[in-house]
This record gives sequence, structure tokens and C-alpha cells, in this order.
Amino acid sequence: MKKIVFVCLGNICRSPMAEFVMKELDKGEYLHIESRATSSWEHGNPVHQGTQKILRKYAISFDSSKGSQQISQADFEFFDLVVGMDESNVEDLLQISAGRYDDKIKLFRPGGVPDPWYTGDFEETYKLVTAGCRDWLQWIKDRQ
Repeated sequence: MKKIVFVCLGNICRSPMAEFVMKELDKGEYLHIESRATSSWEHGNPVHQGTQKILRKYAISFDSSKGSQQISQADFEFFDLVVGMDESNVEDLLQISAGRYDDKIKLFRPGGVPDPWYTGDFEETYKLVTAGCRDWLQWIKDRQ
């Protein structure tokens, strides 16, 4: 089973959205899925209300007790894929990994996923996340 972690700046909007959308798409068949932050700014804070609202709208199950977690060196060792939600996240991940895990770090999708914390557009984020998760799941299945 492949282990994948989605990573954004705070782990309250995009990466938990990707985590729960991917879990819904995968149904526990291929992947162990989690999410993390590059920063400690939101450490322990719950999934953003906008993300919770959009997940409810589309009947995506999520863990309401999930709190933000910053990525660790142990995470780089444990996960097979470390997927940054935008280019800035990927740059941060490459810096944090200090060259040790660069081969595991990938961009979620070309152009990244804009942060709804700033845009306020959780609907657009959901559409991009869902399309990207479908693409990642197919990519992983193709390599099984």
C-alpha cells in the first residue's frame, strides 16, 4: 500500500481537503493518506470551516477532530509521496528535506491549487482538488 501525504502551508484548508477527497475516492484500496503543514502557524487548529462546509456539501466524510500538524523528518521517511499543494509548498518541502527526500516531493498539479484562505473560493479549490486527486489515484494505480 502506497503512503501519501498532502502538504500545504497551514494544514487547515487545501491539504486536509485533498486528504479526505482522496480517502473517499480510494476507499482504502490502494493508499494510506494523511496531510500536513509546512509551517507551525496553525498547529493543532481544526480543519477550516470553509473546507468543512464544502466537504459536507459534496458528502465527503472527514474527521472533525483532525488538527493541523507540521511535517516532520519522520514523515519524509514514512511516506512514499509528499505532495505540495502549490509551488511555494514544494519549495518549502525541498528546503525542509535538505536534499534527503527530494525524489518523494511532487507538485499536486501544474500551477498548484490556490489557497482558499486568501481567495475565499472553496468551491474552486474543491474542483481542483477533486480533479487532482483523481489524477493522482490513476497515476498510482497505473504503477501498481
